[in-house]
Amino acid sequence: MVKTKVIGILSGKGGVGKTTLTFNLGTALTDFGKNVLIIDGNLTTPNLGIHAGIPLYPKSLHDVLKGKVDIYDVMHVLPSSLKIVPASININDLKGVNPEFLASSLKDLVGKLDYILVDGSPGLGKEALSVLKSSGEVIGVTTPELPALTDLLKSIRFVEENEKEYLGGVINMVENKKYEPKKEQVATLLGELPILKTIPYDKQVRYALAKRMPVVHHKPYSKASLKIKSLAARLSGKEFKIPWYRKLFS
Repeated sequence: MVKTKVIGILSGKGGVGKTTLTFNLGTALTDFGKNVLIIDGNLTTPNLGIHAGIPLYPKSLHDVLKGKVDIYDVMHVLPSSLKIVPASININDLKGVNPEFLASSLKDLVGKLDYILVDGSPGLGKEALSVLKSSGEVIGVTTPELPALTDLLKSIRFVEENEKEYLGGVINMVENKKYEPKKEQVATLLGELPILKTIPYDKQVRYALAKRMPVVHHKPYSKASLKIKSLAARLSGKEFKIPWYRKLFS
């Protein structure tokens, strides 16, 4: 039986690139030979299916949480071999949905996949809590802004209260501008909390989204792609080396 890692991708606030990270990290792990499923746990404002180029579908995670269908019935396999369970973008599908059923819906998948990445809703509401309860481990996502970093701290306390393992934070869309908190300030604010990866702002991410592609495939050697691949390698225990000439051009 495969040892399945269920990782919740959470953030204290929206707009930090959590869904983009989930999509690309799942793709990178798949490229490393792992059997990966990504799930859109943001039931109110889902976007993971849009990123993957499948915004409209007859059945979704909402139907699973209503008890109408099995989770296998709404699972799609993308060209990259990455698997995805999207949520519905139709607001009417929210009626009768119980987020608390998410954990039980995933039980049959455990032992069959290497990784299940669940893209949670931002904040500390019921949807985020359902993703947290469904996960064994958590990655927090933030941007280099004091409000986002402060909200990340709140999310981490949320994780600790529910006795889940916090793998570390990802600081996303870093531009190294003067108005961004300095590394020393971030270290002081987060204390001993681990930072898994710092991902630079990369306009190629937006170009990839426009093409409904993961940036790790759209531009495999872009700044963000290399960092995400490095994170995937770290999580999966794989070796990933950036070619010296790519380091030079970066």
